[in-house]
Amino acid sequence: MPDFPTLKIGNLEINPPIIQGGMGVRISLSSLAAAVANQGGVGVIATAGIGGMAREGGKTYAQLNQEQLTAELKKARSQTKGLIGVNIMVALADYDQLAKTAVEQGADILISGAGLPLNLPAHAGDRDVKLIPIVSSARALSIIAKKWKNNYNRLPDAVIVEGPMAGGHLGYDFNEALGNKARSLDDSLREIIPVAASFAKPIPVIAAGGIFDGADIARVLKLGANGVQMATRFVCTDECDVHPNFKQMYLNARKEDITLIHSPVGLPGRVVQNEFVKKINNGHKVPFKCKYQCLRSCDYKNAPYCIAEVLHQASLGNLENAFAFAGSNVYKCHEIVSVEKLMQQLRQEYIQANNQ
Repeated sequence: MPDFPTLKIGNLEINPPIIQGGMGVRISLSSLAAAVANQGGVGVIATAGIGGMAREGGKTYAQLNQEQLTAELKKARSQTKGLIGVNIMVALADYDQLAKTAVEQGADILISGAGLPLNLPAHAGDRDVKLIPIVSSARALSIIAKKWKNNYNRLPDAVIVEGPMAGGHLGYDFNEALGNKARSLDDSLREIIPVAASFAKPIPVIAAGGIFDGADIARVLKLGANGVQMATRFVCTDECDVHPNFKQMYLNARKEDITLIHSPVGLPGRVVQNEFVKKINNGHKVPFKCKYQCLRSCDYKNAPYCIAEVLHQASLGNLENAFAFAGSNVYKCHEIVSVEKLMQQLRQEYIQANNQ
């Protein structure tokens, strides 16, 4: 029976070939990341809003984020000898500081999307840290690769191809994503895999967005992907750092509850429908004063609500006035299991799919 192949990124060998997706505003922290790393995958700490929303001791929002990222990386290292990655959105106002901190604290991998991470190699210096951009098109990969080669004499160590069925903020047109007219993950892989293979040193391709079970993994690997990134299913694990109320929203979600919102950051976002989502989709506004300036792209003066505060409340389990980002297959989550059991399930599903 065929078992998982190994995902090779430079001198790193990853088996199962699974990167746990970074889920911002305190969803994926050290506990989840270490548990995934202990099973052979790549555990990922997300940096967006990692420091929480409170201003402590006169420290800035950026300072709190850097301190908390340092603490989470140290905590993860104390729990695993496996691979730990850090996800840093290009749209973050403190992107440069977070990248610098992640490198200094010994992250194995930096993953960066929500914009083109054109200057990410500047933060790596001579450290042996793998750099992985997230793209949705061959053009984006080509632009990044050209910029990195010209300016830093290096190429991406791998590339994550994210399709339109992902959770959270999407790099797609709202109406196309809403009507399922955006280019599918499979079509994007067919376009990008030949480009990634065309460089002097071929770039491993990692499929993301809507990957839920072993059958999905088998499908994209057969298309030529080298590995996958998964996020939503890892929320429903014992080790996920988020509040139990957040996990319960996933368990309660029905297929018809998965919807899109217009995020204040100017992108569509996939969420689980609740009363708060219904209100904001009907034009409800929550007045606020921007305390964070956390996103470069947020027009906070005209935003109907503070998305940082909403997501922070969601992570605390206060979902009456918040929403939960989730992938398109969240309705398939029916139980909370350990990361170890989840990995076993994925392996069994993969083997079964390959034997059909």
